[in-house]
Amino acid sequence: MKKIVMLILLFLTVLQAESLGINEKLGEYVPLDLTFINEEGKSKTLKEYMDGKPTIISLNYYRCGGICGPQLADMAKLFSRLDLSENTDYKVLTISFAQDETPPLAKAKRDMYHKVMSRPYVQDAWHFLISENNSSAVIADKVGFSYKKTVTEAGVVDWIHASTLIVISPEGKITRYLNGIEQLPFDVKMAVLESAQGKVGPTIAKTLLYCFSYDPKGKTYIFAWEKVAATVILIITIIFFIWLVKAGRRDQEDHQNQRRNLDE
Repeated sequence: MKKIVMLILLFLTVLQAESLGINEKLGEYVPLDLTFINEEGKSKTLKEYMDGKPTIISLNYYRCGGICGPQLADMAKLFSRLDLSENTDYKVLTISFAQDETPPLAKAKRDMYHKVMSRPYVQDAWHFLISENNSSAVIADKVGFSYKKTVTEAGVVDWIHASTLIVISPEGKITRYLNGIEQLPFDVKMAVLESAQGKVGPTIAKTLLYCFSYDPKGKTYIFAWEKVAATVILIITIIFFIWLVKAGRRDQEDHQNQRRNLDE
C-alpha cells in the first residue's frame, strides 16, 4: 500500500508541474466581450481593441524581472521590421495577468517600448492592458496559457510563466502560437495573413522558455525548475512502476514455486 501511495503522489507531482506552460487550443474562440483597462485607464472590450483586425497577443506582467523584458524588446524590434501596416493589417495587445498592476505602469511600459522602436509606430496599434473583472485570467485560460504565483523568502512576488505570442482572427479564433522570446518577421507576417483568412496554422517548433524568479537578497535569478523536475520525476515514476511490476511477478513466481514444493 505504501508503494502505491508513493506512486500516486509522484504522478500528481508530475501533473502539477506539467500544468505550467501552454496548452494549445488552436481553432477555439476567445470571448470578444471581455473588457480590459488600457494605459489611459479606459475600459474597452476585446472586440473594440481588435477593431476587426487579426491580433497578436502576449501575456506578461509589467514588473517581471525575467523573460518578459527580452520578449517585449524583441516584439518592439520585430514590429519595427514587420512588412505589414500596423493598425491596418493587424493589432497587438500585451495583457498583464498580475491583478495588482495599474494603468500608469502599463503606460510607462508602452512608452518605453515605443521609444526603442526603430521607426515611428502608430501608438493605437499596440496597447498595454490590465485586467478588469478577472478578464486576464479568463483569456489566459481560453488560450491555454498557465502561470503560477511564487513568493521569495524576501517576500517578493513573482510569476512562473512561459513565453509565447498568440494570434487570433478578427472573429476571435485562435489561429497560431509562436513560442519563445525571439520571432522571425516572416513567421509573424504569415501568421497574421493566415489569421485574417481564419486559417489555423501549426505551431512552429521552438523550445518553450520559462520565466525566472528574481531573488533580490542574493541578486540572482532562480531557475524555474518545474519543467526539468517534471521530466526527472516522470522518468523515476516509470522506472519505479516497472520495478513494481517485476517485483510483483517475482513474488508470484516464488509463491507458485513454494506451493509446488509443498505439493511434492
